[in-house]
Amino acid sequence: MIPDTLHGALLLSLIDFVLSIAIISAIGILLALFPLLNKLGAADEAKMREGGH
Repeated sequence: MIPDTLHGALLLSLIDFVLSIAIISAIGILLALFPLLNKLGAADEAKMREGGH
């Protein structure tokens, strides 16, 4: 349990800062993967026009 003192407040702020950086980094990695997912799932339009799935 975190104490209700100045030390506890500083500790809580440090934990909050670290978790914020981790979440922001995870969102950045996820957004960086979208172009890769787009290349992996690229549809072959010529094949689709012929009726193939």
